[in-house]
Amino acid sequence: MPTLQWLNRNDAVHASHNISYHLLERDEALSFGAISENMIIQGDNLVALKSLLPYYKGQVKCIYIDPPYNTGSAFEHYDDNVEHSQWLSLMYPRLELLCEFLSEDGSIWISIDDNEAHYLKVMLDEIFGRKNFAANVVWQKRTSPDMRATLGAGHDHILVYTKNYDKFRNVIKKIPKSEKQKSTYKNPDNDPRGPWSSSDFTAQGYRPNQMYSITTPGGKVYEPPVGRCWKNIESVFLRQTAEGRMWFGKDEKGVPRRKTYLYESEGQTAWTWWENSEVGHNQEAKKEIIALFGAADVFDTPKPERLIRRIIHLSTNPGDIVLDSFLGSGTTAAVAHKMGRRYIGIEMGAHAITHVVPRLKQVVDGEQGGISKAVAWNGGGGFSFYHLGETVFDEMGHINSNISFSSLAAHIWFADTGKPFNGVANSPMIGINEGVAYYLLYGDILGENKPTTGNILTNKILNQLPQHNGPKIIYGEASRIGEMMLKQLDITFKQIPYDIRF
Repeated sequence: MPTLQWLNRNDAVHASHNISYHLLERDEALSFGAISENMIIQGDNLVALKSLLPYYKGQVKCIYIDPPYNTGSAFEHYDDNVEHSQWLSLMYPRLELLCEFLSEDGSIWISIDDNEAHYLKVMLDEIFGRKNFAANVVWQKRTSPDMRATLGAGHDHILVYTKNYDKFRNVIKKIPKSEKQKSTYKNPDNDPRGPWSSSDFTAQGYRPNQMYSITTPGGKVYEPPVGRCWKNIESVFLRQTAEGRMWFGKDEKGVPRRKTYLYESEGQTAWTWWENSEVGHNQEAKKEIIALFGAADVFDTPKPERLIRRIIHLSTNPGDIVLDSFLGSGTTAAVAHKMGRRYIGIEMGAHAITHVVPRLKQVVDGEQGGISKAVAWNGGGGFSFYHLGETVFDEMGHINSNISFSSLAAHIWFADTGKPFNGVANSPMIGINEGVAYYLLYGDILGENKPTTGNILTNKILNQLPQHNGPKIIYGEASRIGEMMLKQLDITFKQIPYDIRF
Protein backbone atom coordinates (compact mmCIF):
# COMPACT_ATOMS: atom_id res chain seq x y z
CA MET A 1 0.00 0.00 0.00
CA PRO A 2 1.36 3.47 -0.84
CA THR A 3 2.47 5.55 2.14
CA LEU A 4 2.83 9.29 2.53
CA GLN A 5 6.36 10.63 2.82
CA TRP A 6 7.34 13.94 4.40
CA LEU A 7 10.20 15.58 6.25
CA ASN A 8 10.64 14.03 9.74
CA ARG A 9 8.16 11.23 8.99
CA ASN A 10 10.33 8.71 10.85
CA ASP A 11 10.22 10.82 14.02
CA ALA A 12 6.43 11.20 13.73
CA VAL A 13 5.88 7.46 13.29
CA HIS A 14 7.75 6.73 16.53
CA ALA A 15 6.55 9.76 18.49
CA SER A 16 3.69 8.05 20.34
CA HIS A 17 6.01 5.27 21.53
CA ASN A 18 8.40 7.79 23.06
CA ILE A 19 5.78 9.64 25.12
CA SER A 20 5.85 8.98 28.86
CA TYR A 21 2.76 8.00 30.82
CA HIS A 22 1.57 10.88 33.03
CA LEU A 23 -0.67 10.99 36.05
CA LEU A 24 -4.03 12.73 35.73
CA GLU A 25 -4.80 15.13 38.58
CA ARG A 26 -8.45 15.91 39.26
CA ASP A 27 -9.22 19.57 39.89
CA GLU A 28 -12.09 19.74 42.34
CA ALA A 29 -12.62 23.47 41.79
CA LEU A 30 -13.15 23.07 38.04
CA SER A 31 -15.21 19.88 38.22
CA PHE A 32 -18.96 20.37 38.38
CA GLY A 33 -22.22 18.59 39.08
CA ALA A 34 -22.77 14.99 40.02
CA ILE A 35 -19.78 12.67 40.23
CA SER A 36 -19.39 11.36 36.72
CA GLU A 37 -17.13 9.42 34.36
CA ASN A 38 -17.19 12.40 32.00
CA MET A 39 -13.68 13.82 31.72
CA ILE A 40 -12.25 17.14 30.57
CA ILE A 41 -8.45 17.16 30.43
CA GLN A 42 -6.29 20.22 29.94
CA GLY A 43 -2.93 19.48 28.36
CA ASP A 44 -1.12 18.28 25.26
CA ASN A 45 -3.47 15.79 23.63
CA LEU A 46 -0.64 13.42 22.65
CA VAL A 47 0.45 13.09 26.28
CA ALA A 48 -3.13 12.90 27.53
CA LEU A 49 -4.06 10.18 25.05
CA LYS A 50 -1.04 8.09 26.03
CA SER A 51 -1.98 8.45 29.70
CA LEU A 52 -5.61 7.44 29.08
CA LEU A 53 -4.76 4.38 27.01
CA PRO A 54 -4.39 1.95 29.95
CA TYR A 55 -7.97 2.72 30.96
CA TYR A 56 -9.81 3.17 27.66
CA LYS A 57 -8.10 1.11 24.96
CA GLY A 58 -10.82 -0.44 22.79
CA GLN A 59 -13.59 1.24 24.81
CA VAL A 60 -14.53 4.31 22.73
CA LYS A 61 -17.45 4.04 20.32
CA CYS A 62 -17.07 7.38 18.53
CA ILE A 63 -14.17 9.79 18.10
CA TYR A 64 -14.81 13.20 16.58
CA ILE A 65 -11.96 15.64 16.05
CA ASP A 66 -11.77 19.03 14.40
CA PRO A 67 -7.99 19.58 14.19
CA PRO A 68 -6.33 22.75 12.92
CA TYR A 69 -6.87 22.87 9.16
CA ASN A 70 -3.42 24.29 8.29
CA THR A 71 -4.99 27.01 6.20
CA GLY A 72 -2.34 29.65 6.72
CA SER A 73 -4.71 31.73 8.84
CA ALA A 74 -3.88 33.01 12.29
CA PHE A 75 -6.60 32.15 14.79
CA GLU A 76 -6.83 33.57 18.26
CA HIS A 77 -7.36 30.21 19.93
CA TYR A 78 -5.29 27.98 17.64
CA ASP A 79 -2.03 28.13 15.77
CA ASP A 80 -3.46 27.15 12.40
CA ASN A 81 -0.42 28.23 10.40
CA VAL A 82 1.69 25.10 10.63
CA GLU A 83 3.97 24.21 7.75
CA HIS A 84 2.71 21.18 5.82
CA SER A 85 5.24 18.60 7.03
CA GLN A 86 4.87 19.82 10.62
CA TRP A 87 1.12 19.42 10.34
CA LEU A 88 1.53 15.85 9.14
CA SER A 89 3.95 15.15 11.99
CA LEU A 90 1.42 16.63 14.41
CA MET A 91 -1.38 14.40 13.18
CA TYR A 92 0.29 11.01 12.67
CA PRO A 93 1.10 10.02 16.28
CA ARG A 94 -2.24 11.34 17.53
CA LEU A 95 -4.18 9.35 14.95
CA GLU A 96 -2.10 6.28 15.76
CA LEU A 97 -3.12 6.51 19.42
CA LEU A 98 -6.74 7.35 18.62
CA CYS A 99 -7.00 4.15 16.59
CA GLU A 100 -6.13 2.20 19.75
CA PHE A 101 -9.07 3.70 21.63
CA LEU A 102 -11.78 2.58 19.21
CA SER A 103 -14.01 -0.38 20.01
CA GLU A 104 -14.31 -3.04 17.31
CA ASP A 105 -17.50 -1.41 15.99
CA GLY A 106 -16.28 2.14 16.67
CA SER A 107 -15.59 4.96 14.22
CA ILE A 108 -13.58 8.16 13.94
CA TRP A 109 -14.97 11.28 12.21
CA ILE A 110 -12.48 14.02 11.25
CA SER A 111 -13.42 17.48 10.01
CA ILE A 112 -10.96 18.90 7.49
CA ASP A 113 -10.94 21.18 4.43
CA ASP A 114 -9.33 20.81 1.01
CA ASN A 115 -5.90 22.03 2.12
CA GLU A 116 -4.99 18.76 3.86
CA ALA A 117 -7.94 16.41 3.25
CA HIS A 118 -6.31 14.30 0.58
CA TYR A 119 -3.01 13.95 2.43
CA LEU A 120 -4.94 13.10 5.57
CA LYS A 121 -6.84 10.34 3.79
CA VAL A 122 -3.61 8.66 2.65
CA MET A 123 -2.34 8.82 6.25
CA LEU A 124 -5.60 7.36 7.56
CA ASP A 125 -5.44 4.56 5.00
CA GLU A 126 -2.05 3.63 6.44
CA ILE A 127 -3.10 3.77 10.10
CA PHE A 128 -6.64 2.34 9.93
CA GLY A 129 -6.37 0.34 6.70
CA ARG A 130 -8.06 1.19 3.41
CA LYS A 131 -10.67 -1.50 3.98
CA ASN A 132 -11.84 0.42 7.05
CA PHE A 133 -12.57 3.64 5.17
CA ALA A 134 -16.31 4.28 5.54
CA ALA A 135 -17.07 7.58 3.83
CA ASN A 136 -16.04 11.10 2.91
CA VAL A 137 -18.97 13.16 4.15
CA VAL A 138 -19.34 16.55 2.48
CA TRP A 139 -20.82 19.12 4.84
CA GLN A 140 -22.28 22.31 3.37
CA LYS A 141 -20.80 24.73 5.85
CA ARG A 142 -21.84 28.04 4.27
CA THR A 143 -25.16 29.57 3.33
CA SER A 144 -23.84 31.71 0.46
CA PRO A 145 -20.67 31.93 -1.68
CA ASP A 146 -17.60 33.83 -0.50
CA MET A 147 -17.52 36.70 -3.01
CA ARG A 148 -13.81 37.32 -2.30
CA ALA A 149 -12.77 33.87 -3.48
CA THR A 150 -12.03 32.63 -6.98
CA LEU A 151 -14.15 29.58 -6.25
CA GLY A 152 -15.94 29.96 -2.94
CA ALA A 153 -15.39 27.03 -0.58
CA GLY A 154 -18.86 25.98 0.48
CA HIS A 155 -18.00 22.71 2.17
CA ASP A 156 -15.77 20.83 4.58
CA HIS A 157 -14.94 17.15 4.48
CA ILE A 158 -15.63 14.75 7.34
CA LEU A 159 -13.48 11.67 6.79
CA VAL A 160 -14.96 8.59 8.44
CA TYR A 161 -12.86 5.53 9.32
CA THR A 162 -13.70 2.49 11.38
CA LYS A 163 -11.84 -0.02 13.50
CA ASN A 164 -13.64 -2.86 11.71
CA TYR A 165 -15.84 -1.80 8.80
CA ASP A 166 -17.94 -4.98 8.75
CA LYS A 167 -18.84 -4.57 12.41
CA PHE A 168 -19.46 -0.83 12.06
CA ARG A 169 -21.88 -1.25 9.17
CA ASN A 170 -24.03 -3.49 11.37
CA VAL A 171 -24.45 -0.83 14.08
CA ILE A 172 -24.70 2.48 12.21
CA LYS A 173 -28.17 3.97 12.58
CA LYS A 174 -30.59 5.60 10.21
CA ILE A 175 -31.52 9.28 10.27
CA PRO A 176 -34.98 10.05 11.67
CA LYS A 177 -37.32 11.53 9.09
CA SER A 178 -37.64 15.28 9.03
CA GLU A 179 -40.99 17.04 9.23
CA LYS A 180 -40.70 17.73 5.50
CA GLN A 181 -40.19 14.04 4.79
CA LYS A 182 -43.02 13.04 7.09
CA SER A 183 -45.33 15.40 5.19
CA THR A 184 -45.02 13.20 2.08
CA TYR A 185 -46.92 10.42 3.88
CA LYS A 186 -50.66 10.62 3.17
CA ASN A 187 -53.74 8.52 3.91
CA PRO A 188 -56.18 8.95 0.99
CA ASP A 189 -57.92 5.62 1.71
CA ASN A 190 -58.26 6.19 5.46
CA ASP A 191 -56.06 3.21 6.24
CA PRO A 192 -56.36 2.49 9.99
CA ARG A 193 -52.57 2.06 10.17
CA GLY A 194 -52.16 5.76 9.47
CA PRO A 195 -50.23 7.79 6.85
CA TRP A 196 -48.28 5.90 4.20
CA SER A 197 -46.30 6.34 1.02
CA SER A 198 -46.22 3.93 -1.90
CA SER A 199 -43.31 2.42 -3.82
CA ASP A 200 -42.76 0.49 -7.02
CA PHE A 201 -43.74 -3.18 -6.68
CA THR A 202 -41.34 -4.37 -9.40
CA ALA A 203 -37.76 -5.60 -9.14
CA GLN A 204 -35.02 -5.86 -11.73
CA GLY A 205 -34.34 -9.27 -13.30
CA TYR A 206 -36.22 -12.49 -14.02
CA ARG A 207 -37.36 -14.83 -11.25
CA PRO A 208 -39.84 -17.50 -12.42
CA ASN A 209 -41.81 -17.58 -9.15
CA GLN A 210 -42.25 -13.79 -9.29
CA MET A 211 -43.65 -13.72 -12.82
CA TYR A 212 -47.45 -13.81 -12.59
CA SER A 213 -50.49 -11.79 -13.62
CA ILE A 214 -52.02 -9.30 -11.20
CA THR A 215 -55.69 -8.39 -11.47
CA THR A 216 -56.50 -5.21 -9.57
CA PRO A 217 -59.72 -4.82 -7.53
CA GLY A 218 -60.96 -2.64 -10.42
CA GLY A 219 -60.43 -5.45 -12.92
CA LYS A 220 -57.28 -4.22 -14.69
CA VAL A 221 -54.70 -6.94 -15.45
CA TYR A 222 -50.94 -6.26 -15.24
CA GLU A 223 -47.93 -8.34 -16.20
CA PRO A 224 -44.39 -7.58 -14.99
CA PRO A 225 -42.67 -5.01 -17.27
CA VAL A 226 -40.06 -6.29 -19.70
CA GLY A 227 -36.80 -7.10 -17.90
CA ARG A 228 -38.43 -6.96 -14.48
CA CYS A 229 -40.45 -9.14 -12.10
CA TRP A 230 -42.75 -8.48 -9.16
CA LYS A 231 -41.03 -7.84 -5.84
CA ASN A 232 -42.65 -10.80 -4.03
CA ILE A 233 -44.02 -14.19 -4.87
CA GLU A 234 -47.76 -14.37 -5.54
CA SER A 235 -48.77 -15.72 -2.11
CA VAL A 236 -47.07 -12.79 -0.39
CA PHE A 237 -48.70 -10.32 -2.80
CA LEU A 238 -52.16 -11.81 -2.12
CA ARG A 239 -51.62 -11.63 1.63
CA GLN A 240 -50.49 -8.00 1.45
CA THR A 241 -53.51 -7.16 -0.72
CA ALA A 242 -55.86 -8.80 1.77
CA GLU A 243 -54.23 -6.81 4.57
CA GLY A 244 -54.77 -3.54 2.65
CA ARG A 245 -51.02 -3.00 2.17
CA MET A 246 -51.22 -2.60 -1.62
CA TRP A 247 -52.36 0.51 -3.50
CA PHE A 248 -53.98 0.50 -6.93
CA GLY A 249 -55.00 4.14 -7.15
CA LYS A 250 -58.31 5.72 -6.24
CA ASP A 251 -60.05 3.94 -9.13
CA GLU A 252 -58.40 0.64 -8.07
CA LYS A 253 -57.14 0.12 -11.63
CA GLY A 254 -53.67 1.57 -11.28
CA VAL A 255 -50.27 -0.15 -11.42
CA PRO A 256 -49.72 -2.13 -8.18
CA ARG A 257 -47.70 -0.25 -5.57
CA ARG A 258 -46.74 -1.32 -2.05
CA LYS A 259 -47.47 0.83 0.99
CA THR A 260 -44.83 1.83 3.53
CA TYR A 261 -46.32 3.21 6.74
CA LEU A 262 -44.93 6.16 8.63
CA TYR A 263 -45.19 4.35 11.97
CA GLU A 264 -43.06 1.49 10.60
CA SER A 265 -40.38 3.69 9.12
CA GLU A 266 -36.98 3.50 10.81
CA GLY A 267 -35.81 6.60 9.01
CA GLN A 268 -33.48 6.82 6.06
CA THR A 269 -29.92 5.74 5.45
CA ALA A 270 -27.51 8.65 5.77
CA TRP A 271 -25.72 9.62 2.60
CA THR A 272 -22.52 11.61 2.24
CA TRP A 273 -24.02 14.99 1.33
CA TRP A 274 -25.08 16.87 4.45
CA GLU A 275 -26.99 20.05 3.72
CA ASN A 276 -26.71 22.98 6.09
CA SER A 277 -30.50 22.99 6.39
CA GLU A 278 -30.24 19.58 8.07
CA VAL A 279 -27.11 19.85 10.24
CA GLY A 280 -26.35 23.56 10.55
CA HIS A 281 -23.66 25.86 9.18
CA ASN A 282 -20.85 28.14 10.31
CA GLN A 283 -23.12 31.10 11.05
CA GLU A 284 -25.40 28.96 13.16
CA ALA A 285 -22.39 27.70 15.11
CA LYS A 286 -21.16 31.25 15.75
CA LYS A 287 -24.60 32.30 16.97
CA GLU A 288 -24.55 29.41 19.43
CA ILE A 289 -21.13 30.50 20.71
CA ILE A 290 -22.21 34.15 21.00
CA ALA A 291 -25.24 33.08 23.00
CA LEU A 292 -22.92 31.26 25.41
CA PHE A 293 -19.96 33.63 25.67
CA GLY A 294 -20.99 36.95 24.15
CA ALA A 295 -19.98 38.65 20.90
CA ALA A 296 -16.61 39.77 22.27
CA ASP A 297 -15.35 36.22 22.75
CA VAL A 298 -16.33 34.30 19.62
CA PHE A 299 -14.40 31.07 19.15
CA ASP A 300 -13.03 30.67 15.62
CA THR A 301 -14.58 28.07 13.31
CA PRO A 302 -16.87 26.31 15.81
CA LYS A 303 -19.12 23.52 14.62
CA PRO A 304 -22.91 23.65 15.06
CA GLU A 305 -24.41 21.33 17.64
CA ARG A 306 -26.69 19.82 15.00
CA LEU A 307 -23.67 18.57 13.05
CA ILE A 308 -22.18 16.80 16.06
CA ARG A 309 -25.61 15.46 17.01
CA ARG A 310 -25.91 13.67 13.67
CA ILE A 311 -22.46 12.08 14.03
CA ILE A 312 -23.15 10.89 17.57
CA HIS A 313 -26.64 9.66 16.64
CA LEU A 314 -25.36 7.62 13.70
CA SER A 315 -22.47 5.98 15.51
CA THR A 316 -23.40 5.52 19.19
CA ASN A 317 -26.03 4.53 21.73
CA PRO A 318 -26.77 6.17 25.09
CA GLY A 319 -24.02 5.36 27.57
CA ASP A 320 -21.34 4.88 24.91
CA ILE A 321 -18.08 6.82 25.16
CA VAL A 322 -17.40 9.74 22.80
CA LEU A 323 -13.87 11.20 22.61
CA ASP A 324 -12.68 14.53 21.22
CA SER A 325 -8.96 15.29 21.56
CA PHE A 326 -9.20 18.73 19.88
CA LEU A 327 -12.09 19.89 22.04
CA GLY A 328 -11.97 23.61 21.23
CA SER A 329 -14.96 25.38 22.74
CA GLY A 330 -16.46 22.10 23.98
CA THR A 331 -19.19 21.45 21.40
CA THR A 332 -18.62 17.69 21.24
CA ALA A 333 -18.74 17.33 25.02
CA ALA A 334 -21.84 19.53 25.28
CA VAL A 335 -23.73 17.54 22.63
CA ALA A 336 -22.63 14.17 24.04
CA HIS A 337 -23.80 15.28 27.51
CA LYS A 338 -27.22 16.31 26.22
CA MET A 339 -27.55 13.02 24.32
CA GLY A 340 -26.75 10.85 27.32
CA ARG A 341 -23.33 9.68 26.20
CA ARG A 342 -20.20 9.51 28.31
CA TYR A 343 -17.36 11.64 27.01
CA ILE A 344 -13.67 12.46 27.19
CA GLY A 345 -12.54 15.87 25.99
CA ILE A 346 -8.93 17.03 25.70
CA GLU A 347 -7.89 20.63 25.12
CA MET A 348 -4.45 22.15 25.45
CA GLY A 349 -5.24 25.85 25.48
CA ALA A 350 -6.45 28.11 28.26
CA HIS A 351 -9.94 27.94 26.76
CA ALA A 352 -10.28 24.51 28.38
CA ILE A 353 -10.97 26.65 31.44
CA THR A 354 -12.31 29.86 29.88
CA HIS A 355 -14.71 28.21 27.42
CA VAL A 356 -15.22 24.49 28.01
CA VAL A 357 -15.85 24.57 31.76
CA PRO A 358 -18.37 27.46 31.70
CA ARG A 359 -20.16 25.91 28.73
CA LEU A 360 -20.51 22.48 30.35
CA LYS A 361 -21.65 24.06 33.61
CA GLN A 362 -24.46 25.70 31.66
CA VAL A 363 -25.30 22.35 30.07
CA VAL A 364 -25.48 20.66 33.48
CA ASP A 365 -27.73 23.51 34.65
CA GLY A 366 -30.11 22.95 31.72
CA GLU A 367 -28.92 25.39 29.04
CA GLN A 368 -31.50 25.55 26.22
CA GLY A 369 -29.41 26.50 23.18
CA GLY A 370 -28.25 24.32 20.30
CA ILE A 371 -29.96 20.90 20.25
CA SER A 372 -31.43 21.13 23.76
CA LYS A 373 -35.06 21.40 22.75
CA ALA A 374 -34.72 18.79 20.01
CA VAL A 375 -33.44 16.18 22.49
CA ALA A 376 -35.61 17.41 25.41
CA TRP A 377 -32.58 18.37 27.49
CA ASN A 378 -33.40 19.74 30.94
CA GLY A 379 -30.06 19.49 32.75
CA GLY A 380 -28.33 17.09 35.09
CA GLY A 381 -25.17 15.04 35.35
CA GLY A 382 -21.68 16.41 35.77
CA PHE A 383 -18.05 16.23 34.68
CA SER A 384 -14.60 16.00 36.21
CA PHE A 385 -11.74 18.28 35.19
CA TYR A 386 -8.16 17.03 35.08
CA HIS A 387 -4.70 18.47 34.58
CA LEU A 388 -1.76 16.45 33.30
CA GLY A 389 0.45 15.65 36.28
CA GLU A 390 3.85 14.13 36.73
CA THR A 391 5.20 11.19 34.76
CA VAL A 392 4.74 7.66 36.07
CA PHE A 393 8.48 7.04 35.66
CA ASP A 394 11.39 9.47 35.92
CA GLU A 395 14.15 9.81 33.32
CA MET A 396 16.06 6.96 35.01
CA GLY A 397 13.08 4.62 34.78
CA HIS A 398 12.30 4.79 38.50
CA ILE A 399 8.71 4.97 39.71
CA ASN A 400 7.55 8.44 40.64
CA SER A 401 7.18 8.54 44.42
CA ASN A 402 3.79 10.23 44.02
CA ILE A 403 2.22 7.45 41.97
CA SER A 404 -0.70 5.64 43.58
CA PHE A 405 -1.24 1.89 43.73
CA SER A 406 -4.21 2.15 41.34
CA SER A 407 -2.21 4.13 38.76
CA LEU A 408 0.69 1.68 38.81
CA ALA A 409 -1.71 -1.28 38.72
CA ALA A 410 -3.42 0.15 35.63
CA HIS A 411 -0.08 0.72 33.94
CA ILE A 412 1.23 -2.80 34.68
CA TRP A 413 -2.02 -4.44 33.63
CA PHE A 414 -2.09 -2.55 30.32
CA ALA A 415 1.63 -3.08 29.63
CA ASP A 416 1.38 -6.84 30.22
CA THR A 417 -2.05 -7.66 28.76
CA GLY A 418 -2.65 -4.87 26.24
CA LYS A 419 -6.12 -4.44 27.72
CA PRO A 420 -7.66 -1.51 29.60
CA PHE A 421 -7.72 -1.77 33.37
CA ASN A 422 -11.26 -2.04 34.73
CA GLY A 423 -10.47 -3.29 38.22
CA VAL A 424 -11.03 -1.48 41.52
CA ALA A 425 -7.37 -1.72 42.62
CA ASN A 426 -8.14 -2.48 46.27
CA SER A 427 -6.35 -5.82 46.40
CA PRO A 428 -2.84 -7.05 45.59
CA MET A 429 -4.48 -9.29 42.95
CA ILE A 430 -5.20 -6.74 40.26
CA GLY A 431 -6.86 -9.13 37.81
CA ILE A 432 -6.87 -12.40 35.87
CA ASN A 433 -6.17 -12.50 32.15
CA GLU A 434 -6.39 -15.72 30.13
CA GLY A 435 -6.01 -17.80 33.27
CA VAL A 436 -3.00 -15.85 34.60
CA ALA A 437 -3.42 -13.91 37.87
CA TYR A 438 -1.54 -10.63 38.24
CA TYR A 439 -0.41 -9.35 41.64
CA LEU A 440 1.19 -6.08 42.66
CA LEU A 441 3.02 -5.52 45.95
CA TYR A 442 3.34 -1.77 46.17
CA GLY A 443 2.65 1.02 48.63
CA ASP A 444 0.47 0.02 51.56
CA ILE A 445 -1.76 -2.43 49.69
CA LEU A 446 -1.17 -5.16 52.33
CA GLY A 447 -1.97 -2.78 55.19
CA GLU A 448 1.45 -3.37 56.73
CA ASN A 449 2.38 0.32 56.92
CA LYS A 450 5.80 -0.89 55.85
CA PRO A 451 6.07 -0.02 52.19
CA THR A 452 9.56 -1.49 51.96
CA THR A 453 9.40 -4.77 53.88
CA GLY A 454 5.72 -5.27 53.10
CA ASN A 455 6.38 -5.36 49.37
CA ILE A 456 9.04 -8.07 49.40
CA LEU A 457 7.69 -11.47 48.41
CA THR A 458 8.19 -13.92 51.27
CA ASN A 459 6.38 -17.11 52.24
CA LYS A 460 4.42 -15.13 54.82
CA ILE A 461 3.35 -12.52 52.26
CA LEU A 462 2.53 -15.23 49.71
CA ASN A 463 0.14 -16.88 52.17
CA GLN A 464 -1.67 -13.56 52.62
CA LEU A 465 -2.33 -13.08 48.89
CA PRO A 466 -5.72 -13.95 47.33
CA GLN A 467 -5.53 -17.51 46.05
CA HIS A 468 -5.48 -18.48 42.39
CA ASN A 469 -5.30 -22.02 41.03
CA GLY A 470 -3.13 -21.32 38.00
CA PRO A 471 -0.15 -19.30 36.76
CA LYS A 472 0.68 -16.16 38.72
CA ILE A 473 2.75 -13.09 37.90
CA ILE A 474 3.79 -11.12 40.99
CA TYR A 475 5.35 -7.66 40.87
CA GLY A 476 7.27 -6.57 43.96
CA GLU A 477 10.45 -4.89 45.12
CA ALA A 478 12.27 -8.18 45.77
CA SER A 479 11.68 -11.90 46.33
CA ARG A 480 12.92 -14.02 49.21
CA ILE A 481 11.55 -17.21 47.64
CA GLY A 482 13.99 -19.25 45.61
CA GLU A 483 13.69 -19.79 41.86
CA MET A 484 13.00 -23.52 42.25
CA MET A 485 10.12 -22.90 44.67
CA LEU A 486 8.70 -20.13 42.46
CA LYS A 487 8.69 -22.53 39.54
CA GLN A 488 6.93 -25.23 41.57
CA LEU A 489 4.29 -22.69 42.65
CA ASP A 490 3.85 -21.54 39.01
CA ILE A 491 4.92 -18.01 39.94
CA THR A 492 6.77 -15.57 37.71
CA PHE A 493 8.30 -12.83 39.84
CA LYS A 494 8.98 -9.41 38.31
CA GLN A 495 11.00 -6.81 40.16
CA ILE A 496 9.84 -3.22 40.51
CA PRO A 497 10.82 -1.03 38.71
CA TYR A 498 13.22 -2.92 36.45
CA ASP A 499 10.75 -5.43 34.98
CA ILE A 500 7.97 -2.90 34.36
CA ARG A 501 7.56 -2.08 30.70
CA PHE A 502 7.05 1.57 29.81
